[in-house]
Amino acid sequence: MNFTDLNQKLTSASNQIAVTTYQSPLGLMFLGATENGICLAEFYDRIHLEKTLLKLAESLKSQFVEEENKHLNQLKTELALYFDKKLQEFTVPLVLTGTDFQQKVFQSLIKIPYGSTSTYKNQAIVLGDVKAIRAVATANGLNKIAVVIPCHRIIGSDGSMVGYAGGIHRKEALLQLEGALQQTQLSLL
Repeated sequence: MNFTDLNQKLTSASNQIAVTTYQSPLGLMFLGATENGICLAEFYDRIHLEKTLLKLAESLKSQFVEEENKHLNQLKTELALYFDKKLQEFTVPLVLTGTDFQQKVFQSLIKIPYGSTSTYKNQAIVLGDVKAIRAVATANGLNKIAVVIPCHRIIGSDGSMVGYAGGIHRKEALLQLEGALQQTQLSLL
């Protein structure tokens, strides 16, 4: 990813997002953080990655700078522990972007315990509006902090693997790592 080219597409950028890469067992990830916390953790081949990055930078009125910071270093350490099955809950500070509703959805995702799954319908119920299933699904798809905000823990009401911007194969691998797939689901892999 050429961040210089991305920065040229941004208009009002008075802040910075420090960006770096992390080689996870599931592929290369882009990580980003402001001085306040992590705002980005995406797989390199995520659907619409450039659009996601531009939207993030615009919402934070920032441009990208390829460098490390304390939050990125903490995230790399926590991701390594997570992939080694030694960490179940991330503690790195987060900077959430999006509407108030989207941020509520992200917070509800964080509350889904390691090793568990939920559905869009259950999330909508938790948020107080069972009719908001589609809005919940849309918000999940806008999550820019993969793995840390565990949108991979959302499955279909019938137990099927449903959309994941990082790829269904990664969703299955993350759920398998966490021990969240039922035996019947494992046999389908």
